[in-house]
Amino acid sequence: MDQLLIVSTGGTIDKVYFDDKSDYQVGDPQIGGILRELGVDFRFTVIPILRKDSLHITAADRELLRATIAAQPMQHVLVTHGTDSMVETAKVLASIPGKTIVLTGALNPARFRGSDAEFNIGTAVGAVQSLPAGVYIAMNGRIWDPAHVRKNVAANRFEALG
Repeated sequence: MDQLLIVSTGGTIDKVYFDDKSDYQVGDPQIGGILRELGVDFRFTVIPILRKDSLHITAADRELLRATIAAQPMQHVLVTHGTDSMVETAKVLASIPGKTIVLTGALNPARFRGSDAEFNIGTAVGAVQSLPAGVYIAMNGRIWDPAHVRKNVAANRFEALG
């Protein structure tokens, strides 16, 4: 992998909470700081294009994401994204040929102790370097085909369809 392109769209991974009533904003992308703290041995570029909860991502936002990734020369792409509509976005990105694209996020904000953010990012970084061209989701310690996975909101995890 020559260089990793990271595109951030917001989601829980970047949320900042302000009070006990769960008032939040989507803050700055956390992934660059996480990767620097972990001392990774590869170059990466972070392009923050959205700061949205994934429930608010529109078809136009998905097209912006698709066009942004398609326009970049890097073949390895990691997308940080909210978990609620991650599968829908992954299906849109499947139209981009010749790139390995892995979407990941967190079920708890990266700023929280015990967050799954670092684990999911690590899984995604390994996946993007080793998988063939295509679109994948890295959550809960697994790599998923977007056509065969869903988020189980009640259990707060991703699981195979059927």
